[in-house]
Amino acid sequence: MKKYLAEMVGTMVLVLMGCGVAVSLGCNNADPETVIGTAMAFGLSVVAMAYTIGGISGCHINPAITLGVYLSGRMSAKDCGMYMLFQVIGGLIGAAILYVLVTATGGDLAASALGANDLQALNDAQTVTVAGGLLAEIFFTCVFVLVVLGATAKTNGATNNFAGLAIGLSLVLVHLVCIRYTGTSVNPARSIGPAIFAQLTPGHASALSHLWIFIVGPFIGAALSAGIWKMIEPADK
Repeated sequence: MKKYLAEMVGTMVLVLMGCGVAVSLGCNNADPETVIGTAMAFGLSVVAMAYTIGGISGCHINPAITLGVYLSGRMSAKDCGMYMLFQVIGGLIGAAILYVLVTATGGDLAASALGANDLQALNDAQTVTVAGGLLAEIFFTCVFVLVVLGATAKTNGATNNFAGLAIGLSLVLVHLVCIRYTGTSVNPARSIGPAIFAQLTPGHASALSHLWIFIVGPFIGAALSAGIWKMIEPADK
Protein backbone atom coordinates (compact mmCIF):
# COMPACT_ATOMS: atom_id res chain seq x y z
CA MET A 1 0.00 0.00 0.00
CA LYS A 2 2.89 2.38 0.66
CA LYS A 3 3.96 2.33 -2.97
CA TYR A 4 0.40 3.04 -4.11
CA LEU A 5 0.14 5.97 -1.70
CA ALA A 6 3.52 7.22 -2.89
CA GLU A 7 2.19 7.24 -6.46
CA MET A 8 -0.87 9.18 -5.31
CA VAL A 9 1.23 11.80 -3.51
CA GLY A 10 3.69 12.09 -6.39
CA THR A 11 0.95 12.58 -8.98
CA MET A 12 -0.78 15.12 -6.75
CA VAL A 13 2.45 17.14 -6.56
CA LEU A 14 2.98 16.89 -10.33
CA VAL A 15 -0.50 18.24 -11.12
CA LEU A 16 -0.47 20.88 -8.40
CA MET A 17 2.95 22.24 -9.30
CA GLY A 18 2.89 21.78 -13.07
CA CYS A 19 -0.65 23.02 -13.66
CA GLY A 20 -0.19 25.56 -10.87
CA VAL A 21 2.67 27.20 -12.73
CA ALA A 22 0.66 27.11 -15.97
CA VAL A 23 -2.10 29.01 -14.14
CA SER A 24 0.27 31.44 -12.42
CA LEU A 25 2.11 32.29 -15.64
CA GLY A 26 -0.99 32.23 -17.83
CA CYS A 27 0.67 29.74 -20.16
CA ASN A 28 0.06 30.88 -23.72
CA ASN A 29 1.67 29.85 -26.99
CA ALA A 30 1.96 33.53 -27.90
CA ASP A 31 4.24 34.10 -24.89
CA PRO A 32 7.31 31.83 -25.12
CA GLU A 33 8.44 32.62 -21.60
CA THR A 34 5.22 31.16 -20.17
CA VAL A 35 5.70 27.99 -22.22
CA ILE A 36 9.28 27.62 -20.99
CA GLY A 37 8.24 28.22 -17.40
CA THR A 38 5.45 25.66 -17.58
CA ALA A 39 7.71 23.09 -19.22
CA MET A 40 10.32 23.59 -16.49
CA ALA A 41 7.67 23.23 -13.78
CA PHE A 42 6.53 19.81 -14.99
CA GLY A 43 10.10 18.61 -15.48
CA LEU A 44 11.28 19.83 -12.08
CA SER A 45 8.25 18.26 -10.42
CA VAL A 46 9.24 14.89 -11.85
CA VAL A 47 12.86 15.32 -10.74
CA ALA A 48 11.78 16.30 -7.22
CA MET A 49 9.40 13.37 -6.89
CA ALA A 50 11.88 10.92 -8.43
CA TYR A 51 14.30 11.57 -5.60
CA THR A 52 11.48 11.62 -3.03
CA ILE A 53 9.47 8.48 -3.83
CA GLY A 54 11.61 6.76 -6.46
CA GLY A 55 12.92 4.28 -3.90
CA ILE A 56 9.39 3.47 -2.76
CA SER A 57 7.37 3.07 -5.95
CA GLY A 58 9.73 3.86 -8.80
CA CYS A 59 7.98 7.22 -9.24
CA HIS A 60 5.86 6.49 -12.28
CA ILE A 61 3.23 9.15 -11.41
CA ASN A 62 1.86 8.57 -14.90
CA PRO A 63 -0.40 5.72 -16.12
CA ALA A 64 1.37 5.74 -19.49
CA ILE A 65 4.69 5.02 -17.80
CA THR A 66 3.05 2.31 -15.71
CA LEU A 67 1.63 0.70 -18.85
CA GLY A 68 5.03 0.83 -20.54
CA VAL A 69 6.69 -0.74 -17.51
CA TYR A 70 4.02 -3.46 -17.34
CA LEU A 71 4.30 -4.28 -21.05
CA SER A 72 8.07 -4.49 -20.60
CA GLY A 73 7.55 -7.22 -18.01
CA ARG A 74 8.79 -5.22 -15.03
CA MET A 75 5.62 -5.28 -12.90
CA SER A 76 2.53 -7.38 -12.25
CA ALA A 77 -0.95 -6.71 -13.63
CA LYS A 78 -2.24 -6.06 -10.10
CA ASP A 79 0.39 -3.42 -9.40
CA CYS A 80 -0.22 -1.91 -12.82
CA GLY A 81 -3.93 -1.45 -12.12
CA MET A 82 -3.43 -0.16 -8.59
CA TYR A 83 -0.72 2.28 -9.67
CA MET A 84 -3.06 3.73 -12.30
CA LEU A 85 -5.95 4.02 -9.84
CA PHE A 86 -3.91 5.87 -7.23
CA GLN A 87 -2.29 8.08 -9.87
CA VAL A 88 -5.71 9.23 -11.03
CA ILE A 89 -6.77 9.86 -7.43
CA GLY A 90 -3.62 11.89 -6.88
CA GLY A 91 -4.27 13.93 -10.01
CA LEU A 92 -7.80 14.66 -8.84
CA ILE A 93 -6.53 15.81 -5.45
CA GLY A 94 -3.92 18.05 -7.06
CA ALA A 95 -6.52 19.63 -9.36
CA ALA A 96 -8.94 20.08 -6.44
CA ILE A 97 -6.30 21.87 -4.37
CA LEU A 98 -5.46 24.15 -7.30
CA TYR A 99 -9.15 24.88 -7.87
CA VAL A 100 -9.60 25.86 -4.22
CA LEU A 101 -6.50 28.09 -4.32
CA VAL A 102 -7.56 29.87 -7.49
CA THR A 103 -11.15 30.45 -6.36
CA ALA A 104 -10.16 31.46 -2.82
CA THR A 105 -7.77 34.10 -4.11
CA GLY A 106 -10.17 35.51 -6.69
CA GLY A 107 -8.27 34.12 -9.67
CA ASP A 108 -9.69 34.08 -13.18
CA LEU A 109 -10.82 30.49 -13.68
CA ALA A 110 -12.09 31.23 -17.18
CA ALA A 111 -8.64 32.37 -18.27
CA SER A 112 -6.64 29.62 -16.57
CA ALA A 113 -8.96 26.57 -16.88
CA LEU A 114 -6.64 25.06 -14.26
CA GLY A 115 -4.10 24.10 -16.90
CA ALA A 116 -6.47 21.57 -18.49
CA ASN A 117 -5.29 19.96 -21.70
CA ASP A 118 -7.19 20.72 -24.89
CA LEU A 119 -6.63 21.17 -28.60
CA GLN A 120 -4.78 24.46 -29.02
CA ALA A 121 -5.61 27.42 -31.21
CA LEU A 122 -3.01 27.91 -33.94
CA ASN A 123 -4.42 31.30 -34.91
CA ASP A 124 -7.70 33.21 -34.76
CA ALA A 125 -9.29 30.94 -37.36
CA GLN A 126 -7.64 27.55 -36.87
CA THR A 127 -7.42 25.03 -34.03
CA VAL A 128 -5.41 21.81 -33.90
CA THR A 129 -7.51 18.97 -35.29
CA VAL A 130 -8.50 15.91 -33.27
CA ALA A 131 -6.23 13.78 -35.44
CA GLY A 132 -3.35 16.19 -34.98
CA GLY A 133 -3.78 16.28 -31.21
CA LEU A 134 -4.03 12.50 -30.99
CA LEU A 135 -0.90 12.02 -33.09
CA ALA A 136 1.01 14.55 -30.99
CA GLU A 137 0.11 12.72 -27.78
CA ILE A 138 1.05 9.35 -29.30
CA PHE A 139 4.41 10.49 -30.67
CA PHE A 140 5.57 12.49 -27.67
CA THR A 141 4.38 9.94 -25.12
CA CYS A 142 6.28 7.30 -27.05
CA VAL A 143 9.47 9.36 -26.84
CA PHE A 144 8.96 10.17 -23.16
CA VAL A 145 8.17 6.63 -22.02
CA LEU A 146 11.04 5.28 -24.12
CA VAL A 147 13.39 7.55 -22.16
CA VAL A 148 11.90 6.24 -18.91
CA LEU A 149 12.34 2.61 -19.94
CA GLY A 150 15.90 3.17 -21.10
CA ALA A 151 17.00 5.33 -18.18
CA THR A 152 15.68 2.88 -15.59
CA ALA A 153 16.77 -0.37 -17.28
CA LYS A 154 19.21 -2.46 -15.24
CA THR A 155 20.65 -3.75 -18.51
CA ASN A 156 21.57 -0.27 -19.73
CA GLY A 157 24.77 0.37 -17.81
CA ALA A 158 24.78 3.01 -15.09
CA THR A 159 22.14 5.25 -16.65
CA ASN A 160 19.61 4.34 -13.97
CA ASN A 161 21.74 6.23 -11.42
CA PHE A 162 20.64 9.44 -13.13
CA ALA A 163 17.18 8.31 -14.19
CA GLY A 164 15.30 11.02 -12.28
CA LEU A 165 17.27 13.80 -13.90
CA ALA A 166 17.09 12.31 -17.39
CA ILE A 167 13.34 11.73 -17.16
CA GLY A 168 12.64 15.20 -15.80
CA LEU A 169 14.70 16.88 -18.51
CA SER A 170 13.03 14.81 -21.22
CA LEU A 171 9.63 15.92 -19.92
CA VAL A 172 10.77 19.54 -20.21
CA LEU A 173 11.78 18.87 -23.82
CA VAL A 174 8.48 17.16 -24.62
CA HIS A 175 6.52 20.08 -23.17
CA LEU A 176 8.50 22.63 -25.17
CA VAL A 177 7.50 20.87 -28.38
CA CYS A 178 4.00 19.63 -27.58
CA ILE A 179 2.42 22.55 -25.69
CA ARG A 180 1.70 24.18 -29.06
CA TYR A 181 -0.60 21.31 -30.04
CA THR A 182 -2.32 19.97 -26.92
CA GLY A 183 -0.92 21.81 -23.93
CA THR A 184 1.06 18.59 -23.42
CA SER A 185 -0.39 15.71 -21.48
CA VAL A 186 1.59 12.51 -22.18
CA ASN A 187 0.00 11.51 -18.86
CA PRO A 188 -3.70 10.59 -18.44
CA ALA A 189 -3.65 11.22 -14.68
CA ARG A 190 -2.35 14.74 -15.27
CA SER A 191 -5.26 15.42 -17.65
CA ILE A 192 -8.26 13.86 -15.90
CA GLY A 193 -8.40 16.05 -12.78
CA PRO A 194 -7.97 19.44 -14.50
CA ALA A 195 -10.46 18.47 -17.24
CA ILE A 196 -13.12 17.67 -14.66
CA PHE A 197 -12.60 20.94 -12.78
CA ALA A 198 -12.41 22.89 -16.05
CA GLN A 199 -16.10 22.01 -16.43
CA LEU A 200 -16.74 24.44 -13.59
CA THR A 201 -15.23 27.31 -15.58
CA PRO A 202 -17.04 29.10 -18.41
CA GLY A 203 -15.92 28.40 -21.94
CA HIS A 204 -13.85 25.28 -21.25
CA ALA A 205 -16.33 22.40 -21.64
CA SER A 206 -14.28 21.05 -24.56
CA ALA A 207 -11.50 20.02 -22.16
CA LEU A 208 -13.70 17.19 -20.87
CA SER A 209 -15.15 16.27 -24.26
CA HIS A 210 -11.60 15.96 -25.64
CA LEU A 211 -10.28 14.12 -22.59
CA TRP A 212 -10.29 10.80 -24.44
CA ILE A 213 -7.44 12.09 -26.62
CA PHE A 214 -5.27 12.48 -23.54
CA ILE A 215 -6.04 8.96 -22.36
CA VAL A 216 -5.99 7.01 -25.62
CA GLY A 217 -3.02 8.86 -27.13
CA PRO A 218 -0.62 8.36 -24.20
CA PHE A 219 -1.60 4.68 -23.83
CA ILE A 220 -0.93 4.01 -27.52
CA GLY A 221 2.36 5.88 -27.27
CA ALA A 222 3.35 3.88 -24.19
CA ALA A 223 2.59 0.60 -25.93
CA LEU A 224 4.71 1.66 -28.90
CA SER A 225 7.59 2.63 -26.65
CA ALA A 226 7.49 -0.76 -24.90
CA GLY A 227 7.68 -2.47 -28.28
CA ILE A 228 10.58 -0.29 -29.40
CA TRP A 229 12.45 -0.90 -26.15
CA LYS A 230 12.07 -4.67 -26.48
CA MET A 231 13.72 -4.42 -29.90
CA ILE A 232 16.70 -2.35 -28.77
CA GLU A 233 17.13 -3.39 -25.13
CA PRO A 234 20.69 -4.60 -24.39
CA ALA A 235 21.09 -8.25 -23.47
CA ASP A 236 21.23 -9.09 -19.76
CA LYS A 237 24.70 -8.86 -18.30
